[in-house]
Amino acid sequence: MKKIFSTLLIAICFFSFASAQEVVNGPAISLDKKVHDYGTITQGANGACEFIVTNTGTEPLLITKCKGSCGCTVPKCDKDPIMPGATSSISVKYDTKRIGPINKSVTITSNATNEPTKVVRIKGKVQAADLGDKSGVPVKQKSTGAPTNK
Repeated sequence: MKKIFSTLLIAICFFSFASAQEVVNGPAISLDKKVHDYGTITQGANGACEFIVTNTGTEPLLITKCKGSCGCTVPKCDKDPIMPGATSSISVKYDTKRIGPINKSVTITSNATNEPTKVVRIKGKVQAADLGDKSGVPVKQKSTGAPTNK
């Protein structure tokens, strides 16, 4: 019984130590996720999402630039310093008027010593608002096949 308890205690300590974030000297950037998946959304839906930035370093983190991979992806980041241990958010707005797959990126530039340039992604699919079937093809554009004689 003591062996099982000791082994269990060692395993818990190991996993606790392994999951702890390492503090970096200087500013350091950490994000809550690398990818935001919209899934399948309807044309004209709200294309907003958010990435949470944490400064895991010992000095203020300055985000100097956030740039979308195209004009349909517009990020907004706070230019105020993020103090050690504090968080901020980067909001991203995708233009959902465009039908089809979403696979875009946002490049974050900062003074972080661990990753001065960080890239996050958004993905998903925008389907037409006037759907006729599960394939995502608008009713007006759906192929009906060969003409039939009635």
